[in-house]
Amino acid sequence: MAPFSFRAMTRRQALLGSAAAALLGAGARSSAAAGSAPLHLLVGRRTIEVNRKAASVYSLAPASGQRVAHFTRGQHFTVALDNRLSEPTLVHWHGLTPPVAQDGMPGLSQPPLAAGASYAYDFPLKRAGTFWMHSHVGLQRAKLLAAPLIIADPKEAAHDEQEIVVFLSDFSFREPEEILAQLSGGHGAMAGMQMPGMDHGAMNHAMPMSGMSGMVMPGMDHDAMPMNAMSGDMSKGGDVNDIDFDAYLANDRTLADPQVVRVAPGARVRLRVINGAAATNFWLDLGALSGQVIAVDGDPVRPVSASRVELAMAQRVDLRLTLPRGQGAYPVLARREGAVERTGIVLATERAKIRKLTPNGDHAPPIGLALEARLRAGAPLAAQALSRTLRADLTGDMKGYDWGINGKRYGEDKPLTVRAGERVALIMRNQTMMAHPMHLHGHRFQVAAIGDTPVAGAMRDTILVPAMASVTVLFDADNPGQWLLHCHNEYHMAAGMMTSIRYET
Repeated sequence: MAPFSFRAMTRRQALLGSAAAALLGAGARSSAAAGSAPLHLLVGRRTIEVNRKAASVYSLAPASGQRVAHFTRGQHFTVALDNRLSEPTLVHWHGLTPPVAQDGMPGLSQPPLAAGASYAYDFPLKRAGTFWMHSHVGLQRAKLLAAPLIIADPKEAAHDEQEIVVFLSDFSFREPEEILAQLSGGHGAMAGMQMPGMDHGAMNHAMPMSGMSGMVMPGMDHDAMPMNAMSGDMSKGGDVNDIDFDAYLANDRTLADPQVVRVAPGARVRLRVINGAAATNFWLDLGALSGQVIAVDGDPVRPVSASRVELAMAQRVDLRLTLPRGQGAYPVLARREGAVERTGIVLATERAKIRKLTPNGDHAPPIGLALEARLRAGAPLAAQALSRTLRADLTGDMKGYDWGINGKRYGEDKPLTVRAGERVALIMRNQTMMAHPMHLHGHRFQVAAIGDTPVAGAMRDTILVPAMASVTVLFDADNPGQWLLHCHNEYHMAAGMMTSIRYET
């Protein structure tokens, strides 16, 4: 993997110190097998530079100081999570399917990890792919307590390609609790709701207000069916971007000083992009390049050619690119939906001239499900009779900033129930004017319908449900426990858009 390249290194090193200037992209590779020494992941604090100002944020990284944790399929996830903060934390392994006791969700799997304490994790890694890890305590993820987690496939070791990881974030100098209090007008959100790990006493609430018709089983050929059920196309109206952030980051950097990754002319590149933002959906724009989408959310898809990719919060995409021969610089930009702000990195050959990029560009439309409708799973669910249908209505509005599922905020909700061994359809109907990226812990699902139009879609763990639209997914109840289902907008989640799926005995 190519190391991160830092421009204006002297100024940055003076500000950040040598530890923060470590090579993010090199990662920390684990040779963990069952019973071997664990990889130590440290939760602490670090300083980054944002808009020429120092910003103190959280850190989640291997003890080596790298920012990417690497494993290989077939190994065990043998990890010691060490909390070096002065407050509790807990980390969720997003996209992995561990036993429920190791999922990292306060209240459902483990209690928060106390300051100075450590948790041990050990479970087999059966799938390769692009994943990530982030706090599920309070609003810590909004202060960048998150990092990439890559599981390599041994079968792909011989591929002659350069691997590049891009981690997208949004950042505010304001405290996230202050932002949430302002969004809710000091009431509504969090009122009477105990989000696990949240320090409610620290919040300033006195701030002023600033279905599916005809179930479809995987394996059926729906390629010829018209994709005309895009009733949730955000171009038809809806709310986007309830928060304006101070900066949008790619690998902790803005376009004022982007990461420049050196590439060889004509090289083949595997680009792994993770939307780790707290409250921002992006368009991934390859500019002059074109590539093939080869995986989403860690699972392979039949290759689809694309130069722009819709990427909702918490989603990941793997793209395979072949660079032009000759010298050149190629910006890869993440454009904020419904706005002009952007971030990104630059792929550049050794002698390429790199032009200055501005943090604002052309207005980007809201994202939708146009690409989603084209995706087909590389390894779909096996054919199986449907056992149960669950419904999750996404409810709430911007006025009161009071979000929920089936009309209830988390803590007041009624869990959805399944039995082990069932094939389950989950119909998510968005009754709000804002899109919601919905994530199910502990399971993978296959997109089975967009609105009323059946698809034999991608395997995912996070799916965007556009405003006033519905999406149906199928999953196998093969991981007993009680698992969180929630919107991955950090602020919608904190305001109540969470419920759980509980296995009956």
